[in-house]
Amino acid sequence: MVNILPTPPNLITESWIPASWEGFLAIVNRPELEQARCYYDAGWMRVETVPIGFAHGRDNAVLASVVSLYATLKDLPFLSMTNGSFRKAGEQECQPDLAFYIGAELPDIPRSNSPVDLNLYTPPALVIEVASTTLSDDLGQKRLLYERLGVREYWVVNVEAAAIVAFAVADGGSRQIQVSAVLSGLFLSVVEEALRRSQSEDDGAVNRWLLQQFR
Repeated sequence: MVNILPTPPNLITESWIPASWEGFLAIVNRPELEQARCYYDAGWMRVETVPIGFAHGRDNAVLASVVSLYATLKDLPFLSMTNGSFRKAGEQECQPDLAFYIGAELPDIPRSNSPVDLNLYTPPALVIEVASTTLSDDLGQKRLLYERLGVREYWVVNVEAAAIVAFAVADGGSRQIQVSAVLSGLFLSVVEEALRRSQSEDDGAVNRWLLQQFR
């Protein structure tokens, strides 16, 4: 990701640095970081600038479409969030590219621009990070963060390779999967093919191909 934000004193963006929860809040509430992505886990924080590339935005949109189409056709209740913020006060905070609540019991979260309070509501079932320069971190420290938060499934998308590394999360750990559990029966290879097709086809063509696969 390209660093386009002024760096506040004593803050290294794009890296994990030690910080107290109070120190983290003081930094992330700075006006100049309003458009940044901020993460906190186990006494460490990370600030990322918002991606500005076409490839990142394109993959983000395609992934949202894939999940929406599949869940709709399979009659799965779901709520989707783009660039949402989730907070467990004093412990963790994350702002993934995409997050989905999936299942019969969806949380009744008040409509506001405050972070979703994970002391009051369950974490999303599926979290997706679209990675370009942050790939190793998304597979490493962020995966540990999402394990501790208790999401049920975590996808990391390699923008350059149009590839997905997906994990099922349970009991504080994770294992790599090829077929989604929260989107029961969805092969990750189909999602990867949709990403590849989106590099040369318009959204309508990609969606028509997806409908053929899902039916």
